[in-house]
Amino acid sequence: MTAMVTPFWEDGSINYAEAERLAAHLAANGSDTLVVCGTTGESPTLTWDEEHELFKVVQQAVAGKAKVIAGTGSNSTQEAIAATQKAAKLGVDGSLQVVPYYNKPPQEGLYQHFLAIASACADLPIVLYNIPGRTGQNLQPETVARLASVPNIVAIKEASGSLDQASQIRQLTPKEFQIYSGDDSLTLPLLAVGGTGVVSVASHLVGKQIQDMIQMFEAGRVQEATEIHIKLFSLFKTLFITTNPIPIKAALKLLGWNVGLSRSPMCEPSPEVIEKVKGVLGELGLIETR
Repeated sequence: MTAMVTPFWEDGSINYAEAERLAAHLAANGSDTLVVCGTTGESPTLTWDEEHELFKVVQQAVAGKAKVIAGTGSNSTQEAIAATQKAAKLGVDGSLQVVPYYNKPPQEGLYQHFLAIASACADLPIVLYNIPGRTGQNLQPETVARLASVPNIVAIKEASGSLDQASQIRQLTPKEFQIYSGDDSLTLPLLAVGGTGVVSVASHLVGKQIQDMIQMFEAGRVQEATEIHIKLFSLFKTLFITTNPIPIKAALKLLGWNVGLSRSPMCEPSPEVIEKVKGVLGELGLIETR
């Protein structure tokens, strides 16, 4: 899955035409699914109306070629339910539900939050999204296990950075429950402890290689998968040398994509960040460097 960026015009409005073009490109270059309006898509600064329009545009762009998961989470349970129900009417393939941020509910509050959303949207697959570095609260494996028994809660994007936590989730959940890495650099290690794949940022640039890595691992060609992981490792780390999505947008602009600026309070990349991004793109042959 690719956590898709949101392109903007210079005036800060959404460039829906470029979003459509980028979505089609990603679907043709290794992405099975596009996650729209997640962290990488700058969801905190998008309005609900903008998000709904993005869901429609991307869905039309990749119809029959890739699935679309709508980022409709919120730290308000009622807001999340309303946004998810509205997205479900478009026929999206699933919803990404982030751990409520800032209000830091306890584990029982998290359980009730996700249960309420899943119950209100019973026909829509739900993907939990655990990213404690951004939300201030960690969705514990025991809570994930409770939620995994809800029929339409089918997966988790696990971005705690802990393989121990991922292993414990795997230990406590049915094999049908899918675990996706939220960190590109941990995709291969996560596969080794029972993971399914990745919600990727780097796949904007190297989607086919990441798809090959996962398929090789699943086919038992572990050494070849490891070679791809090592080759791409510097890219994986460089794309997070400052807050995501600043580096990936810099990389896309270097490749000619009109993704524009990030919305405030995000800021433009420093010259040092641009040089590091340019360097790693050059090393991988994605751009020419002199």
